[in-house]
Amino acid sequence: MIIITDAAQAHFAKLLANQEPNTQIRVFVINPGTPNAECGVSYCPPDAVEPNDTEIKFEKLSAYVDDISAPFLEDAEIDFVTDQLGSQLTLKAPNAKMRKVDADAPLIERVEYVLQSQINPQLAGHGGRVSLMEITEDGYAILQFGGGCNGCSMIDVTLKDGIEKELLNLFPDELKGVKDLTEHQRGEHSYY
Repeated sequence: MIIITDAAQAHFAKLLANQEPNTQIRVFVINPGTPNAECGVSYCPPDAVEPNDTEIKFEKLSAYVDDISAPFLEDAEIDFVTDQLGSQLTLKAPNAKMRKVDADAPLIERVEYVLQSQINPQLAGHGGRVSLMEITEDGYAILQFGGGCNGCSMIDVTLKDGIEKELLNLFPDELKGVKDLTEHQRGEHSYY
């Protein structure tokens, strides 16, 4: 479910050495399954372990996850990275905003999952987002852009060279392409 690298385990072990005996960590998601999902890590003293928690044992510590957060932490990774700027703990949880879907789920759910877990995090850097409106009977994903993407001068490149290429690569036998439903209007919100 969650990967905690050796470097992160060593970092946590140092921090836990200064806590109450048998204190471990808790990994959680606030607002799971929503665009506002936030992941976090906190101390978990022995008296804070809940009956429905899942314990994930690692070499140097245990991580506790509540049953609501668990499906949204699938494929999550915690690392401790050191570079020229210093050290930092990183938590990547690609399924926090949307629960991972099965390979045999309906196409609309699988495409929506890719948009939410892979495409929108990239667009968010420019203040943008994309939503799946429908998949037509003839195999086109109809998308609507918002935020900084609405009116952006690079939207055609993003649509065809980015999103369409990625979706056709993932669903070659099920999708023929993507179409943009957005009525793009330039304004202060647009990314340039």
